[in-house]
Amino acid sequence: MSVTKKNHPVDERLPINQLFLYGLQHVLAMYAGAVAVPLILANALGLGKEQLIYLINADLFTCGIATLIQTLGFWKMGIKIPVIQGVTFAAVTPMILIGKSHGLTGIYGSVMIAGIITYLASPYFSRLIRFFPPVVTGSIITIIGVSLLPVAVRWAGGGVPSAKNFGDIQFIGLAFLVLALVVFFYRYFKGFLSNIAVLLGLAAGTLIALPLGLVNFSGVSNAALIGITTPFAFGMPIFDIPSIVAMTLVMLVVMTETTGDFIAIGEIVDKPISQEDLTRGLRADGFSTLLGGILNAFPYTAYAQNVGLVGLTRVKSRYVVAAAGAILVILGLFPKAAAVVASIPTPVLGGAGIAMFGMVMASGIKTLSKIDFDNNHNLMVVAVSVAVGLIPLAVPSIYQKFPEALQVILNSGITVGSVVAIVLNAILNKIDTVPYATNNKRAN
Repeated sequence: MSVTKKNHPVDERLPINQLFLYGLQHVLAMYAGAVAVPLILANALGLGKEQLIYLINADLFTCGIATLIQTLGFWKMGIKIPVIQGVTFAAVTPMILIGKSHGLTGIYGSVMIAGIITYLASPYFSRLIRFFPPVVTGSIITIIGVSLLPVAVRWAGGGVPSAKNFGDIQFIGLAFLVLALVVFFYRYFKGFLSNIAVLLGLAAGTLIALPLGLVNFSGVSNAALIGITTPFAFGMPIFDIPSIVAMTLVMLVVMTETTGDFIAIGEIVDKPISQEDLTRGLRADGFSTLLGGILNAFPYTAYAQNVGLVGLTRVKSRYVVAAAGAILVILGLFPKAAAVVASIPTPVLGGAGIAMFGMVMASGIKTLSKIDFDNNHNLMVVAVSVAVGLIPLAVPSIYQKFPEALQVILNSGITVGSVVAIVLNAILNKIDTVPYATNNKRAN
């Protein structure tokens, strides 16, 4: 009698209604980060409101396409795990500098070439996966979680620390109420409802914020009904060599961070990442970045914000995040829909973010708990890599006197912590030549 092979939970196909709600939950978790980069860039370059709206729509639309490629796979691209794509913050400073010298077309030219280089370099970069045993990945996942927590804290305080009302008791109270609701829904609801605890918390928090006057729907009425993103809307790209070099450096940083995110999700969904998987995932990053340059958007990477959501909800299906990609495409085409999502108060997002980002950190600790710390140097690897990775988090301005090219790397605690963990483990411990996918033993 033949035995039917059970699909991995990552490949589970859920009912449409569940896909939509789980997918919407992922979109709400990453939306603030997704629109933050075009907001910062437009403000720094002095762009008009119409140009800003166009950048946001183009970003959301391209986010959606990038996520669909990564989750469903396309040709030799896509890692096919529940990972959502978003614009990387590592590129913000270089893009501002390039934009001030060469305009948006200079940014898009450098983004396109950096995307092509990332695509071509992916098979070679993925060979480094053997340098990511559990002691390294556990350290990286922990750094990712701790590094994200300040984002949730800023949201909880009202969004912008320089604002006069930042840290208002009303904001913080609302954030912790949402956090309490998320925990309550997670603990006392069962099955599907427990899995959408974050979505329910966001919805309940927004309803509570309504009578407090913290929800502003004015953007919905002002937004256009339809917004179509067309290639090279701001003109043909400019290919400036120094700008291309700067953006390529950013993408090397992004590839390191993305590798950590992929492995973190692999740990959470119990699907070890092989060298071939990593190659496909990094190729998708490169192609999506190239696409971003064409569609007036930005460099793309795996969004760490959503790693915690996968762990919190325990929903491992990649089709859930593919549904989130489809929703992002729709939001990019219909600005009014995007404006509705944008109406969620930042303190509400902060409460949910504390739970999600804390879950990433807890996943790292869980991975480290499986490590043998006796008769080896693993304790030193974890101690130094995590400590160094959190330096820019403790004092964000500490590297401000370094050259800007180095600041791109050093200001990313995740990247620095990852490099330190890899190098220290290589020096202090024996490196196993077996790829990570088959090397998940307790010893190292």
